[in-house]
Amino acid sequence: MNAAPLARLAAALIIATSACGAARAADTAPAAPDKLAPARAEIKAGRWVAAIDELKKVNDTGSADWNNLMGYSHRKAKTPDYAAAERYYNEALRIDPKHRGALEYSGELYLMLGDLPKAEARLATLDKACFLPCEEYKDLKEAVARFKANGNKYVAQP
Repeated sequence: MNAAPLARLAAALIIATSACGAARAADTAPAAPDKLAPARAEIKAGRWVAAIDELKKVNDTGSADWNNLMGYSHRKAKTPDYAAAERYYNEALRIDPKHRGALEYSGELYLMLGDLPKAEARLATLDKACFLPCEEYKDLKEAVARFKANGNKYVAQP
């Protein structure tokens, strides 16, 4: 029996299962030392202004993750700045058009703004960006369904 096809299958399964088990965060997980860790900690704690301050300290405007976290923090703040959130999400997607976090969160932003066509466009792009069914696609798809079921009004995730 030739072991090469079996080895290739095993390698493919390892890659697929590791992709499914990735930790969920507001953005993609970094491979190197994480200069965004302080901002991520503030986001996890729901301290949006502190997260924005931490992100400003890093000022990594060329990073899709940095822009996604800025957009997320502006959108979630007690006094949200939706225009800033959209600018940051769009910049994240200009840098990395397949950034799953920015695609999901900008889709949610568009639902919050009542713009179903833009949210559905993000969902379609996210569907193509996910190698396997991914959490970001599932979450945005559910948000779109809640929006439609509620008479085209945004409903936060329960």
